Amino acid sequence: MPTFELTRRAPTVILERLMAPPPRQSDSQMDAEVREKIHLEILKRTGAYHANDHVLLPSGHHTSEYIEKTLVTTEASFTEGLGAVIAKHFAQWPIDVVLSTGPGALILSHCVARAHPSRPTLAYGTKGVSGGKRRVTLPVEFQRFIRTGTKVLIVEDLVSSGTTVRLLSQLVEELGGQVIGIGALWRRTKKSVIDGKEIFSLVSRDFPTYTI
Repeated sequence: MPTFELTRRAPTVILERLMAPPPRQSDSQMDAEVREKIHLEILKRTGAYHANDHVLLPSGHHTSEYIEKTLVTTEASFTEGLGAVIAKHFAQWPIDVVLSTGPGALILSHCVARAHPSRPTLAYGTKGVSGGKRRVTLPVEFQRFIRTGTKVLIVEDLVSSGTTVRLLSQLVEELGGQVIGIGALWRRTKKSVIDGKEIFSLVSRDFPTYTI
């Protein structure tokens, strides 16, 4: 497996590599592994991804790998490149709205919306708890963006249990919209499909945890 050293000039080189024509079918598995390696190196460069380390999680469990969500989108040029990869994957489908939640996901979503050929509108939901249950609501000013037949792409930075994505999907359907797909920077969950929609993630990797 090749190694990648990232510099300030790296975003251009990385973007050219990621946006290259699809590989031959026989090379697809190797290409996917190389791409994931590039994405991991990008996250290391931002300081978001910790590997071969000892991390104590808020749950009290321990792990040797960890991703710090607040640092994922701190390198603007890298975030643009990663967003462009997600946008390229969904380029064949018309998109009206890119929907996300949270600061990190919102920044990534902005890059996806900017790179997608449909030039979709960007909107975000807000997380909360009602009656002891987690909920995602759409601010009043954004509700006019999603109507009957609106095509929506959901984008998240980190997908763990899939609960947030599922709530966003339900919100879109309640408003009459249609979820075209789900894009993510990192998928921790073993589930590759949520509510019938496949998750396209740049990295698919879980963190094994343990207790002492």
